[in-house]
Amino acid sequence: MGRPQRAATGGLVYHVLNRANARQPIFRKDTDYDAFERVMGEVSERVGMRVLAYCLMPNHWHLVLWPRADGDLSTFMRLLTLTHTQRWHAHRASAGSGHLYQGRFKSFIVANDDHLLTVCRYVERNALRANLVKRAEHWRWGSLWRYYAGDAKTRALLTDWPVARPRNWVEQVNRPQNAAELAVLRTSVNRGAPFGSPAWVHRTVARLGLESTLRPRGRPRRVGNGS
Repeated sequence: MGRPQRAATGGLVYHVLNRANARQPIFRKDTDYDAFERVMGEVSERVGMRVLAYCLMPNHWHLVLWPRADGDLSTFMRLLTLTHTQRWHAHRASAGSGHLYQGRFKSFIVANDDHLLTVCRYVERNALRANLVKRAEHWRWGSLWRYYAGDAKTRALLTDWPVARPRNWVEQVNRPQNAAELAVLRTSVNRGAPFGSPAWVHRTVARLGLESTLRPRGRPRRVGNGS
């Protein structure tokens, strides 16, 4: 079975995820996180990418991006992962030792409504969900800390959201997400399925030819006689 089609249409919001090859750590110390954020800032400025939210975890990262033009998402991700990989290996003198990332990034489109808030909340509470901090805003390597604790220069990496950020956003991020909400989000992560209301998903899938993202991956189960 071929790879499902990946959307890269401008003007839409995307959740993007990538993991380290063989689950090895990408970030071992503070300077590793700093280096990635510098690359992200450089590439964002070069491509004109709008970064809405992000969270860097020891062996993977989540980004919420809002590209302006068709193809910008692919260009941004190619430059980000390539530049970061080159600098990561150069710092460790490990060029030629193997891939840093497990492969191409995963992404799905997000509706510009309360579903975007759900995705940003999911991303910004990642470190809390993994028990790396007691409060989500204490995780230094994410947009929640950068937005609320950083200065103007630090916040410059982030773009205003296309939906209003709730006044009690930090408290919302710190509240647990229920199992049903997490299951739907993880389905979108695994399949690349658009995340939004049923009607919006139907329109988006039809417009962009993403029907395959709504079907489970792998071969269909065989049904025997009498089943």
